[in-house]
Amino acid sequence: MIYVATRPVDFRKGADGLALLAKETLGHDPMKGVAVVFRAKRADRVKIVVWDGSGLVLYWKRLEGSAFKWPPVVDGVMRMNAAQLSALLAGMDWTRMHAPRIPQPKALA
Repeated sequence: MIYVATRPVDFRKGADGLALLAKETLGHDPMKGVAVVFRAKRADRVKIVVWDGSGLVLYWKRLEGSAFKWPPVVDGVMRMNAAQLSALLAGMDWTRMHAPRIPQPKALA
């Protein structure tokens, strides 16, 4: 699961501080395998924290000459899939990424 904190956070926080913030404020614990995406006030920066099975990982990126496309600034979190996260990190408009609708089979053959 990937969760995006929609409100900007203090980017001086490191991996432990962001993991604690995710757990206590957002209700999603990166130590349990979820990735939590954070944004700075400046929309050109992103941090992601996730537990990879052997340690806490902090991913940090600054987009040069542009800004990331972020969801509206409101309290709470939103879910994102892997394709949307990939588009976000590439600086693309991730809101245009949608999973294809796969119809349910009518009957087993």
